[in-house]
Amino acid sequence: MAKTGLLSSDPTVRARAVELKKELQRLVKTIVDDEDYTIRTVDQAKDALCALRELKFNKRSTVPTTTTTSSLKLHEALSCPEEFKCPLSKELMRDPVILASGQTYDRPFIQKWLNAGNRTCPQTEQVLSHTILTPNHLIRDMILQWCKSQGIELPNPVMDGKEEGVTEAERDRFFSLLDKLCAALPQQKEAAKELRMLTKKMPSFRALFGESIDAIPQLLTPLSGSKSESCVHPDLQEDVITTLLNLSIHDSNKKLVAETPMVIPLLMEALRSGTIETRSNAAATLFTLSALDSNKALIGKSGALKPLIDLLDDGHPLAMKDVASAIFNLCIIHENKARAVRDSAVSVILKKIMDGVLVDELLAILAMLSTHQRAIEEIGELGGVPCLLHIIRESTCERNKENCIAILHTVCLNDRTKWKALREEESTHGTISKLAQDGTSRAKRKANGILERLRRAVNITHTA
Repeated sequence: MAKTGLLSSDPTVRARAVELKKELQRLVKTIVDDEDYTIRTVDQAKDALCALRELKFNKRSTVPTTTTTSSLKLHEALSCPEEFKCPLSKELMRDPVILASGQTYDRPFIQKWLNAGNRTCPQTEQVLSHTILTPNHLIRDMILQWCKSQGIELPNPVMDGKEEGVTEAERDRFFSLLDKLCAALPQQKEAAKELRMLTKKMPSFRALFGESIDAIPQLLTPLSGSKSESCVHPDLQEDVITTLLNLSIHDSNKKLVAETPMVIPLLMEALRSGTIETRSNAAATLFTLSALDSNKALIGKSGALKPLIDLLDDGHPLAMKDVASAIFNLCIIHENKARAVRDSAVSVILKKIMDGVLVDELLAILAMLSTHQRAIEEIGELGGVPCLLHIIRESTCERNKENCIAILHTVCLNDRTKWKALREEESTHGTISKLAQDGTSRAKRKANGILERLRRAVNITHTA
């Protein structure tokens, strides 16, 4: 029989092939002769056969790596438990980490997703409260135990999260651009535009800003040096603010950027007076920075909620989602809820919801604010109860229904004057009862709480 020559040309390959054939023969004999053979035995036979096939066709340039990689890949594709696979790569995770949404991913793949500027969970599409990746030691240990039981070795984590190195020429270019920001307007515009582009495309350039204590103040020079907002060239302002957004994506920069004295005031100024893209990017920057709780407090104390709410009120479609995300994130801490309510967030949000604008996101914010007493009063005063009941009745979104009934539950507990409207809705449409039967678990609890309170109120009236 003719042979390929590939297998026989390398003694190491030949020896490995003989070893694999013996192992395959033993495994097949076990499967044929033993009625109680295990699935693991079948998987091992598949592994051996696959490794032998790759040796035959010499697909890999390095034989030792081929065997291990082949075996590992086959396990991933055929027998790896689904919970051990990264949702993005569909491969066995080497370095599982937990995203803010609670989902687990392999670090290099989710880091690539975040480095591209994404601020949502790939699976749930939930807006992320932060981009910090937490090692999932439990899953990692389970994967290691599984690999050990399968007789394969899990490779070391791929350090994809580490930024690419910067050449000396790139570093020199970086400082040259910073120097230009202190020059005349044409040089400032040229430098700001290039920095915007570089910090968008190259994570390493974002990291450079964290290496020099003067880099961020230098970036802000064209804006902080102007005595009047009319003196700032719109394109220059847009490029500087967008560069700040790019910097804030880099986790190591978040604290540094927010605590640089002029950053938050200049972002607030951009929210009020920039082009719509500048205003939207200023809101996105505040959202990204607010991933850290210390930054949430700092941004709130600086008064940034007011211009955010004003921009939400303006209602420009390009800015709405970034603004809503920033407000939501900031209001996670209690003191910022009070500030948002004081700055007319409830009336602005209710108006937008009644107009059918960004209903999903704004209901989530309103539900968060409803833990504040004054917010509940305003919801009642501004016609919020009929609006929320209508959404429960007409919406197909379970999360929206859940947020609506949670708000109404708080209203029911705090404002007895609204019981009549709830009772009439229930009598006419059975809206609350239907949700108590068909809603999410949280929605069911809140709906049953309202129904119980309404029943008690009726019983008390009858007894009297």
